[in-house]
Amino acid sequence: MPYETLFPGQGLNEKVIMVIRKHWWIIFKLFLFYFVLALLPLVLRGLMKSYTTLLDGGVLTVILNLLGSIYYFYILTLFYRGWIDYYLDVGIITNERIVDIEQKGLFARSISEQKIYRVQDVTSEVKGFLPTFFHYGDIHIQTAGPTPHFTFDGAPHPYETTKKILDLVKFRKQKLMEIGVDPDSAEME
Repeated sequence: MPYETLFPGQGLNEKVIMVIRKHWWIIFKLFLFYFVLALLPLVLRGLMKSYTTLLDGGVLTVILNLLGSIYYFYILTLFYRGWIDYYLDVGIITNERIVDIEQKGLFARSISEQKIYRVQDVTSEVKGFLPTFFHYGDIHIQTAGPTPHFTFDGAPHPYETTKKILDLVKFRKQKLMEIGVDPDSAEME
């Protein structure tokens, strides 16, 4: 049976317009960094083996293997934490609201939401050579409400996404005005 809703709290008539995830380059940089860290003990072991005979067996070899195993476990745990943060951070734009689901560590998550008609400003920010080259950056959404600021870090195509959000806000406010509701002072569910 297919899922009726795509995220917790989705309304019956609420349609998902876009899902914003971090750009693939973010996880690639993380993978590359941990790959280099994983190669470091192998390079050191190769250098030590060619300059000393202490690694031919015995207690020192067992201790170094144990330390290497702990090191690799630590690297793998850090990579897993980075992957969880990358995969579970998501921004969802629907026809009615903005939902920001942010994973903070392995066992903490925050979910913020705001009605789309409360959006006051949407800004995109691209800093640096690689973000410009790979077309990713940060999207800042300023709202009038209890959660005044949303930030989607490392979002792909931030300029196009910003334009789509602004068009959606404009469309939603026009729809509210057509039915006689002032979107700037509306207190709707």
